[in-house]
Amino acid sequence: MNKPRESAAQSIDLGINRPHSARIWNYWLGGKDNFPADREAGDMVEQHIPGIKESALADRAFLGRCVQHLVADMGIRQFLDIGTGLPTVDNTHEVAQRIAPESRIVYVDNDPLVLTHARALLVSEPEGVTTYIDADLRDPQTILTTARETLDFDKPVAVMLLGILHHLVDDDEALRVVRELVEAVPSGSYLAVAHATAEVHGEAMHVAMRQFMERGGTPIVARDKAALARFFEGLEMLEPGVVSCSRWRAEESPWGEPEEVSQFCGVARKP
Repeated sequence: MNKPRESAAQSIDLGINRPHSARIWNYWLGGKDNFPADREAGDMVEQHIPGIKESALADRAFLGRCVQHLVADMGIRQFLDIGTGLPTVDNTHEVAQRIAPESRIVYVDNDPLVLTHARALLVSEPEGVTTYIDADLRDPQTILTTARETLDFDKPVAVMLLGILHHLVDDDEALRVVRELVEAVPSGSYLAVAHATAEVHGEAMHVAMRQFMERGGTPIVARDKAALARFFEGLEMLEPGVVSCSRWRAEESPWGEPEEVSQFCGVARKP
């Protein structure tokens, strides 16, 4: 069952002449839903951060491992995925509903191209529900009010904030948003965060971000491990804590731990 939610805007500016993080991510993942401005910005970032495509792939793999763990091992059946990004393989609802077809997923984004693709491609299993909300992370109360039409907030919900909090460059605002979302969900819910960091590539990451914004890209900031840990204050962190996306519950390898990437993550439970 799908319940697409239409935007009130009739005339939509897709902003194809400005780089957009969701489309750049799509480009790095090998997708085709991007434009010259996105590819040029993506190539610029890669010049400073040669492993950025591996970082995008590691972030996507983290999503899959995280959702699988929450559904298969923790019994979660509801997801609030904010900052959906452009659909690709193994989206949140696909991973969840492959294990538990009755899972209910609410996707949230405010990019018109993302929402257009989501409505066309993110099709739910008949036993479950997939809904799309056109809303901004900076307005969590609107997100929560609309999500309640699909999700039962008396039961645990996994709040997914993957690759979006770094667009809230003010620390106080980012913390406020996370706390409002976490306060709204019941005990037994989970918070998952993936966030850009400069801990791996240092100043090169800051330079790449500055040049991205100079090209008209969405404001973005890198935060270190200590700053990311603040998002989880008051929650029970799952092992292995805040780590590189490539290292969060990755399969063991005879060659040791995977290389760190410039996207760190963590998952925690609300007690």
